[in-house]
Amino acid sequence: MLVTGWVLGALTFLIMLSGIFFWQFAFTVRKQEVTIDGLPPAFDGFRIVQFSDVHLGSWGSKEQLQKAMDMINALHPDVIFFTGDMFNYYTADGVGFEPVLKTLQAPYGIFAIAGNHDYGDYITWPSAAAKKQNFADMEAYYKNLGWVLLLNSNRILKVGGDSIAVIGVENWGATARFQRLGDVKKAQRGTEGMQVQLLLSHDPSHWDSIVSKQFPEIDLTFAGHTHGGQVGLDCCGIHWSPVQWVSRLWCGLYEASNGGKKQYLYVNQALGNIGYSGRIGILPEITVITLHRP
Repeated sequence: MLVTGWVLGALTFLIMLSGIFFWQFAFTVRKQEVTIDGLPPAFDGFRIVQFSDVHLGSWGSKEQLQKAMDMINALHPDVIFFTGDMFNYYTADGVGFEPVLKTLQAPYGIFAIAGNHDYGDYITWPSAAAKKQNFADMEAYYKNLGWVLLLNSNRILKVGGDSIAVIGVENWGATARFQRLGDVKKAQRGTEGMQVQLLLSHDPSHWDSIVSKQFPEIDLTFAGHTHGGQVGLDCCGIHWSPVQWVSRLWCGLYEASNGGKKQYLYVNQALGNIGYSGRIGILPEITVITLHRP
């Protein structure tokens, strides 16, 4: 019995070690086609690259982050969406990584939102003013990158004579310990009458609880947050992780019907890590979503 315990312990240790040294930066590209009713002709074949949950405070290697950015650029995205949690605890986590992130390129822009880790809620601040300054620093960080940070706001993308709305909300989580700052109605102001609306919302529970039930005009939502659990099984047609016991919507494409209209959610399983600095079975993800007309 003692020998069995030692063997199992050693095996677990080796697997965890492998997750750190071999799979932590084994970036994988997932491709998804999504058909949207009413998609304007100019957006047929429009390529969106999504990545999420970088957690810069966990990166010891700028070279590996550059590898991921180069992979994104090589996919030739029309637009790039980043769905939150750029930092671990405070905006200072990102200092020094700006030149790497600035290498991203997309002709129709790079759009970002805030995730639960970006608000500075997981450390003790010396004052309310210091925490407020951290949030202002985050806004300045994205401005310096040249990315558009959507905080309950939107932008209109125009291709030729056609246009669609890109909407971004602040974090909203069904679990009470997460912020509930996302305001879809506020974020939609100015998009009234837009035929297609794309939403960036960090936590997939927001789509499950609010968006899919109250906002049928939102065609496709992009989320992250779950990391796919970082540990699980993804091979031989099996896609499993213990995180699914916590989050019903944890990875990949989901569909709902609201009044006969299809709505979609895509949950990216994160580029970075939090807690355990590794991956076992669930690899860091870069997503390519191509939009199509029926």
